[in-house]
Amino acid sequence: MYFEFSTSHRIVFGPGSLKTIEPVIEDFGNRVMVVTGRSSERVYPLVSLLEKKNRAVSYFKVEEEPTIGVLENGLSRAREDKIDFVIGCGGGSAVDTAKAIAALIHQSGPVLNYLEVIGKGNPLNHRPVPMIAVPTTAGTGAEVTCNSVLKSDEHRVKVSLRNPMMYPLLAVVDPEMTLSLPASTTGTTGMDALTQLIEAYTSSRSNPMTESICREGIIRSSQSLRTAYHQVDNLDARIDLSLASLFSGLALANAGLGAVHGIAAPLGGMCPAPHGAVCAKLLPAVIETNIASLLANTPSSPVLAKYDRVARWLTGSKSAGATELIQELKDLGRDLNIPPLTNFGLGRDQIPNLVIRSLKASSMKTNPVSLTEIELHEIIEKSLG
Repeated sequence: MYFEFSTSHRIVFGPGSLKTIEPVIEDFGNRVMVVTGRSSERVYPLVSLLEKKNRAVSYFKVEEEPTIGVLENGLSRAREDKIDFVIGCGGGSAVDTAKAIAALIHQSGPVLNYLEVIGKGNPLNHRPVPMIAVPTTAGTGAEVTCNSVLKSDEHRVKVSLRNPMMYPLLAVVDPEMTLSLPASTTGTTGMDALTQLIEAYTSSRSNPMTESICREGIIRSSQSLRTAYHQVDNLDARIDLSLASLFSGLALANAGLGAVHGIAAPLGGMCPAPHGAVCAKLLPAVIETNIASLLANTPSSPVLAKYDRVARWLTGSKSAGATELIQELKDLGRDLNIPPLTNFGLGRDQIPNLVIRSLKASSMKTNPVSLTEIELHEIIEKSLG
């Protein structure tokens, strides 16, 4: 048995943990860029802390999922303001953009040089400036990953900027920052985290450490996702979802993902659909197809037993198996009011192109079974409604 495990240099978790940033930034310099999402009010506690420390603060808002153009604007602003360190405070889009700005501020050449799939995938020549991640949603686990997901409008695809030096120096996961998140955001981000946990657990690169983390995250998602959706100020449920999101990031960074994210990456570049909604709609069909392929080709695969365990953790039934797992995921998506993918403009005529793009996605490499073009086409077809 051999595996490696990497993550952010320091992780602080718990209600009220935001205050741990204060002593850390003493050594980072005076000029900071704070990258935020749409909801600026969630950043107020951080703003108050920085003002108390007399830091020169530049703010950069990421309104939607980050594009290469958005990153280029952020880099231009960061270089102009000569920032010393970066704080990403928001959802996955804000945290990913902050990691990318910190990573590329001292690199030369265009952003495309450093991107996977559509670019050269060059390594970083200079160490990133210090970066702190403060998530205000519970979905992506971006606070403990070493990549940033960016959309290329030109190529109509989402790709990653990835480097081991991109792990945040500090990840502060304060569940209080997620209180009162809208129900719709709670549902889609929660489904993103749950999908990442299930895919990392069944990934071809999983190991005992990531599997243990995924188990805990899946159980916490199962007991609190519906509660947080209906009771947005329930702190206990928010703690569970924040942990599940954190664990999903820890797991995916070390074990990889699967076909759901393999399809979601190009789909997100083609249609303006929330990533978590895409995951929620694809997950039942991907699992169903994975199981059918494993039974047909490698019926002794230990992944089949893993899916049975996931079914038991999610449903709470000791006798649950693949059938119950797929039904539970469909019921969960319905209970969280996840809209059909057709609502976001995805049509059947786009499926062939999406299949071709999906086959090139990095997440496909760690799906527990290699899927054919026909199988991918069927998955997407089943997931439209």
